[in-house]
Amino acid sequence: MFSHRRFLMCRPTYFAVEYAINPWMDPAAPYDTELAVRQWTALRAVYADLGHTVEEIDPLPGLPDMVFAANGATVVDGTVLAVQFRDPERADEGPAYANWFRRAGFDVVEAKAVNEGEGDILLAGDILLAGTGFRTAHESHLQAQEVLRRPVVSLQLVDPNYYHLDTALCVLDERTIAYLPEAFTPGSREVLRRLFPDAILAGADDAAVLGLNAVSDGHHVVLPVQAGNFAQQLADRGFRPIGVDLSELRKAGGGPKCCTLEIRAGD
Repeated sequence: MFSHRRFLMCRPTYFAVEYAINPWMDPAAPYDTELAVRQWTALRAVYADLGHTVEEIDPLPGLPDMVFAANGATVVDGTVLAVQFRDPERADEGPAYANWFRRAGFDVVEAKAVNEGEGDILLAGDILLAGTGFRTAHESHLQAQEVLRRPVVSLQLVDPNYYHLDTALCVLDERTIAYLPEAFTPGSREVLRRLFPDAILAGADDAAVLGLNAVSDGHHVVLPVQAGNFAQQLADRGFRPIGVDLSELRKAGGGPKCCTLEIRAGD
């Protein structure tokens, strides 16, 4: 069921691929910042057309990955769990996002261990699905449970191409997820099967274009336009897929969800 969402985004004014901190990034390959801005602007327009509220944080020079706002925090019921990045190249993004939320009047709790926000912590109904293995530390799962007051289900990622949970799993509504089984350990796959027996199992080809890095409002699902089979799976289940082209941002390992942080202000 559709529900209005409030998102935080960051314009990719300073987008570049100047270092490699995931398998998608190749500093020797060409990139086009202006194209990245145009593609991002189109994504923002889709959210606006769907009736969602989009707020923006000012981009900062020297932080080319700040466009990936999902990594900036996890927000549940108006409480903000701040982030701590694994890689020094992104370290200054954490305080920038935390300060934005403080200025907006939110309670912000500092991270005690590596925690890359909604990249690895996704709210699914009343539980938090939390990824670990490449970025976010398991200790952060414990803190998320204490701070955000939701039970946490830890999931172990095993494929470096899917280094964040949001590249291998998408929450579609309170009861439905989609995921790439082979991105997880056998134990984590079994946990997901038990929790979400009606989940959509995405194929490797769609995952390889970051098809699972999608944003759902419970009915509309904004996903990379290249993930055609996954879009059909969504349509077959009653969702409305909306394809967008973020191919330039994919050069840094990002898709629609990476660019989109949900602000859950609570009542």
